[in-house]
Amino acid sequence: MRAVRYHEYGGVETLVVEKVPDPHPGPGEIRIRVAAAGVNPIDWKVRSGAAREMLPVDLPAIPGRDAAGVVDATGDGVRGVGIGDRVFGLGGVTGATAELAVLSAWAHTPAAWTDEEAAGAGLASVTAMGGLKALGPLRGRTLLIEGAAGGVGSAAVEIAVAQGATVIGTAGERNHGFLTSLGAVATTYGTGLAERLADLAPDGVDIALDTAASGSLADLVAIVGDPARVSTVADHANARRLGVHPANAENDSTLLAQAGELGRQGRYTPRIERTYPLERIAEAHAYAERGHTRGKIVVRV
Repeated sequence: MRAVRYHEYGGVETLVVEKVPDPHPGPGEIRIRVAAAGVNPIDWKVRSGAAREMLPVDLPAIPGRDAAGVVDATGDGVRGVGIGDRVFGLGGVTGATAELAVLSAWAHTPAAWTDEEAAGAGLASVTAMGGLKALGPLRGRTLLIEGAAGGVGSAAVEIAVAQGATVIGTAGERNHGFLTSLGAVATTYGTGLAERLADLAPDGVDIALDTAASGSLADLVAIVGDPARVSTVADHANARRLGVHPANAENDSTLLAQAGELGRQGRYTPRIERTYPLERIAEAHAYAERGHTRGKIVVRV
């Protein structure tokens, strides 16, 4: 098969498209013929070596953790999915940006989603759901999402709105219309946030989710009044210091199925800012590294 690989840690120039051996699913896994794969911040952090102490990988490595496509092989013990089914999901830390990918968690793709949208759903949805779950029931509560225009943030907005929360999302002004279209009340981040929120939510903010790791966790705790009512998917070091809930992405088929069901109901659609062909993977990673993506970046395979 054709795949993107890097043979050493480094910049985007290390990424090459080459022929590699086909992967095979183990027990409880499936293999898909990939239509599109997501590009996430963790991908370039792993590729650059910035995350090597926390997430070492065997080189050469294929970047990418989530992908969407059609099932073409199943491992022992797999039930509820068959050859030819259209699915989206998650594999290991690496391995998704290729013609074939092995997934350990998956769900059926809603008919309304494009392949690109499905490729952008896996990691974003489970990460968002993990952060939201830590905050307890959402219905009737006012939720602040820091970094609401990014891949995880935008997923969290739609999922939280679907669960009955009133959502206020922070983003740069160019993304305010985007947040409004997702069902959030938009405001800018940074200095003066508490004062802006006093106007937007006169009865107060109940809970907060940080997806940005912008150094604002202490401010979020002050805004909601209790670290137990704040979670972060991005700033684990400060979470431990402040007593905030840290949340991690999990390869959980149940969460993916919940995201897919929201998609079938028309209540969650992964938002794709840019799509690149496989041969332009370096451009996709370079754009992701700038850190201002609205929604998701995906690579079409």
